Amino acid sequence: MTNQEQLEAVMGLIIHSGNAKSEAVEAIEAAKNGDLENAMNKLDVAGEALLQAHHSQTEMLTKEAQGQRTEMNLLTVHSQDHLMTSIAFTDMAKEIVDLYKRIS
Repeated sequence: MTNQEQLEAVMGLIIHSGNAKSEAVEAIEAAKNGDLENAMNKLDVAGEALLQAHHSQTEMLTKEAQGQRTEMNLLTVHSQDHLMTSIAFTDMAKEIVDLYKRIS
């Protein structure tokens, strides 16, 4: 994998993961304010952002499987950490929104 390809994949992970987490935060806020429809829409957008992040990660994994080594650096590690945190946060946001739905 060229340095440019790796940078693009890593930045895709960071950007899309960050977008997913932001949408999940907004989903919780919407649910807290009683706007459950908007909360569900935000969770859908978060899911789409996570899917885009997974595409970036899959690109890196595919290149690695093809023998094109990925240089491990702080930015690469950060991107993977960002993805995992966003997945966990989005999963938790789904549960929180569900709780608000049950309360109302």
